Amino acid sequence: MLDRSAAALDGKVAIVTGGGGGIGRAISETFAAFGARVVIAEIDEGRAKETEAAIRERGHEGRACVVDVREPDDVSRLRDATLEAHGRVDVLVNNVGDFLHSAKFLRSGPADWDALHRILFTHVMHCTHALAPQMVEQGDGGSIINVSTIEAFRGIPGAAVYSAYNCAITGFTRSLALELGPERIRVNAIAPETTDTLQVPVGKWLPEEHRDRIPYWIPIGRFGKPDDMAGCAVFLASDLSAWVTGTTLHCDGGALAAGGFYRIPSGGWTNTPIVTGSGMGVGSAEV
Repeated sequence: MLDRSAAALDGKVAIVTGGGGGIGRAISETFAAFGARVVIAEIDEGRAKETEAAIRERGHEGRACVVDVREPDDVSRLRDATLEAHGRVDVLVNNVGDFLHSAKFLRSGPADWDALHRILFTHVMHCTHALAPQMVEQGDGGSIINVSTIEAFRGIPGAAVYSAYNCAITGFTRSLALELGPERIRVNAIAPETTDTLQVPVGKWLPEEHRDRIPYWIPIGRFGKPDDMAGCAVFLASDLSAWVTGTTLHCDGGALAAGGFYRIPSGGWTNTPIVTGSGMGVGSAEV
């Protein structure tokens, strides 16, 4: 039988890229609360220091490292600083990404594709290539967690390149899990649906008069919160998931399972969100 210690991260050293804001900050602070020594890899010095301070104020261990993980030299500096401070690395969370710079494919060009590739996928390879060898050398396993998106598993209008590079994360995760499995290094991913963060402040974007519709858009009835992703990350970083590798956790409130179906006020579901006078959506079904 598992005991509570299976969820603990005591003594583990965890690097979280983009760890100073949104999902990354939630993961950083939660890891620290579960006992990890957290290295906050963040391009924004203010956010990095703020997260470090928040962790330390609660009596936990956090260290800011201001780096741009798109740059190999910065990634090497991140590795060296972590090893100098802690002597090891047990968990790597490749969290950095950028949705807002997506553009319709026919309105974009090679410079746009390259920029998205660097921030969505290349940094995952840079960080993993720099830090996984240390996990191998330690000889006692480890956990690599890649944060992608639900858009790697469904179509998204106007963001084909964004979707493609996140699909690459899925393939990389699966195949690297096989490569590193014999070393007891697990490789998994988390794929969030719309989450209220600094980058995507959906709570502010949505007009007040439409907020009553949120429970009908997502099966769980709300948008995601950074802490939702942090919970998945703790699972994947800890011994709770000791036999889980090569998979993606869909932290999406049931959106992928719904597959285009939406709830309607009458209690039924519809795949065409046009409500008739009877309160039933076109193509709807009562359940």
